[in-house]
Amino acid sequence: MAGYVYIMASKKNGTIYIGVTSDLSQRVHDHKEGIIEGFTKRYGCKLLVWYEEYERIEDAIQREKSLKRWYRKWKLDLIESINPQWEDLYGGIGWY
Repeated sequence: MAGYVYIMASKKNGTIYIGVTSDLSQRVHDHKEGIIEGFTKRYGCKLLVWYEEYERIEDAIQREKSLKRWYRKWKLDLIESINPQWEDLYGGIGWY
């Protein structure tokens, strides 16, 4: 089963959330609509600003755990390496 690691943000340089899923489109939709209770709903993380796809969900989970241990600066640099304007990538999932 494929997997995705993704970062949601409240705004540029705002609150960020790192997650993992097997269905990126549905998960991001759920975050945007506030369907998922918890951190992203509480802090308004509704912008998909970064993601990576993996062939195996286990690899995505490992990457998520690794990213969560990173310094904030490293995470911001990762986002800006592919999305310097912090645009919402939701409409183009699978395009970059």
